[in-house]
Amino acid sequence: MFALLFTTFGVILSAKYSNITIDQSALLALKSHIIHDPHNFLVTNWSTSASVCNWIGVTCGSKHQRVIALNLSHMDLTGTIPSQLGNLSFLGWLDIHDNNFHGSISIEFADLHRLKYFHLGNNNFNGEIPLWFGSFAKLQGLYLHGNNFDGVIPSTLGNLSKLERLSLGRNQISGRIPNSLFKCKKLKFLSLYSNSLEGSIPAEIGNLTLLESLILESNNLKGEISMSIGNLVFLKFIDLCNNSLTGVIPYSIFNISSLQLIALSDNNLFGHLWSNMFDRLPQLYYLDLSGCQLSGEIPFGIGNLSSLQKFYLSNNKLSGITSSFSFFFFILIINKC
Repeated sequence: MFALLFTTFGVILSAKYSNITIDQSALLALKSHIIHDPHNFLVTNWSTSASVCNWIGVTCGSKHQRVIALNLSHMDLTGTIPSQLGNLSFLGWLDIHDNNFHGSISIEFADLHRLKYFHLGNNNFNGEIPLWFGSFAKLQGLYLHGNNFDGVIPSTLGNLSKLERLSLGRNQISGRIPNSLFKCKKLKFLSLYSNSLEGSIPAEIGNLTLLESLILESNNLKGEISMSIGNLVFLKFIDLCNNSLTGVIPYSIFNISSLQLIALSDNNLFGHLWSNMFDRLPQLYYLDLSGCQLSGEIPFGIGNLSSLQKFYLSNNKLSGITSSFSFFFFILIINKC
């Protein structure tokens, strides 16, 4: 019996050691793919003479002593990401933003089923956003902004039922915004700015009832802004600037009392600003409707917005300055013309 217990304990110990070795090998493979480490973060610290769990940027779980988080952000590292990183089977947090990593994303990353946070922002990754990103069932944050990704937004991202934050801005993504994306009912932050997206903003955007920030600025979006946007009752920021949107501004936007920033400039929006359109926006501090085709008089009620700090209406067909405007607002409007 003693021999059996000793053998069993030895097998468990061996398996645990093997698992730690797998994590160590994966991270050493990453280290070998770093061609520039100006601050010597990895050169001096990632050594086999110390436990992996004590390496800079590495966090291990307290129970199983496996790597659960890797944070190498802001280290000025240059290199590529090896496929072996997909062997970090307990990894839930991967953050390498603000470096100079390049290349494409290896399919072996699809094995990271525990990922909750995936941040590759502000690097030089390229290629298409992989379809298998939609298999990260636990993912809550996906940040790919500031890279060179091209192709379209994969419809498989609609499978990410726990996704709360999606940031794909400043890439070379084209095509339409897929309707499947609006199945991610937990989204609070959606940023797709500075791409080459086409088509209209789907009316299904009104399904994202928890959304707090919507940033679609600087694309090639057309069509009218759907009235369904008024369903986004928690919205604080909406930025649709520099597109080719048409039609009137839906009044439903001005019923969202939580709004702090509205930026709709440089579109083909037309129509009048009605007298009480700002009555339900007590928190609004930034309003930019410049560079559109709005006409009529500037409504009196805008002067009652005590929280408003920046206000732009230039390059429209508007007339009149109400007596309730402060001198600051008057100068701001004139200087933009």
